[in-house]
Amino acid sequence: RALAPTAPLPKSRPPVHDAGRQSDPPSCLIHLPSIPMSSHPTPGPAEHAAPAGAADPSEPRSLRIEDWLTVIVMALLALITFANVIVRYFTDSSFAWTEEISVFLMIVLALVAGSAAVARDRHIRIEFFCESGSAMRRRRLAQLGALLVALLFAVIAVLSMRVVWDDWRFEETSPGIGVPQWWYSAWLPVLSLLIAWRAIGLLVRRTRQSDVEYLLDEAGDDGNGEPRP
Repeated sequence: RALAPTAPLPKSRPPVHDAGRQSDPPSCLIHLPSIPMSSHPTPGPAEHAAPAGAADPSEPRSLRIEDWLTVIVMALLALITFANVIVRYFTDSSFAWTEEISVFLMIVLALVAGSAAVARDRHIRIEFFCESGSAMRRRRLAQLGALLVALLFAVIAVLSMRVVWDDWRFEETSPGIGVPQWWYSAWLPVLSLLIAWRAIGLLVRRTRQSDVEYLLDEAGDDGNGEPRP
């Protein structure tokens, strides 16, 4: 059976563009809402972190005393040793008083640095006992350690006062340069009391802290997830 001929499809006419009229935008384009831009960028984690030179807020500000004393004593030791080396090199002799002064300064340096270490809780310890167990047990051990340090150096301060009194009463002189012996021994009770005071301050801080705060302090965390500088 023969099919009837179909009429040809009309040819599509090209769109006529009017010079004075803009063509409509394609319907496939999606108009996105404009996002307002702020002139102040959102601060990142690095801006919230404490600066590199910032001091630990849990440390007492008076620790600058120990820090400056440490610097001064180290400078004096370096100068005395350097002068002794120069004199020995050029004259084949040495200052007799340098050994006595150096020994005294090294003892002062050990006590001053010990005071700063007690205040910052940086003395050596047996980690098997101090860093095991629950947070409450670890904080209690820290309190016990600070209390024992305070008692020990308080006893040393009291007993050394008797030594100073004997040096004063019997007019003892130093073997090297012959100065009064109490010039040296008088610093022992003073620095021992300083260490006892720092230990008491550490005990008070550990008592006021909660278990979580103690763990953050020991881990070197400032509470915001950033390491303490």
